[in-house]
Amino acid sequence: MSATAGGPEGTATQTLGGRLGFKPGMVIQELGWDEDVDDELRVQIEDTIDADMVDGDYGNVVDSVLLWWRDEDGDLVDALVDSLTDLVGGGVIWLLTPKVGRPNSVDPADVAEAAPIAGLATTTTAAVSKDWTATRLVAPKTPH
Repeated sequence: MSATAGGPEGTATQTLGGRLGFKPGMVIQELGWDEDVDDELRVQIEDTIDADMVDGDYGNVVDSVLLWWRDEDGDLVDALVDSLTDLVGGGVIWLLTPKVGRPNSVDPADVAEAAPIAGLATTTTAAVSKDWTATRLVAPKTPH
């Protein structure tokens, strides 16, 4: 049996990076890194995009932003607005927060309140590791 992607087998083994919508060649900016982040998740994302993630000093447009955020990190609205700085139009912010009950967990209501103030809409929330939850945030489509 071959290991080619595309068949039903491909979906069962799809990496977490792929499930987050990442593809080879994408530029992913990682913000809020600290020693408590999930390194296994980081490796899966970098394997999926076939590159290292870039940091806040990158200075060019990025396809998506991965924002690690903890309750003690400050003002979430400010962090989300800052996350938009290098994001390409139509790009996605993945807000990673410690799961409820974990140290520094973020109340989901805080995310729901901060997102629209920052001009974002919450679309999906998923458990991405033992300790972290990911919330997909996008700029709402507005007619121009």
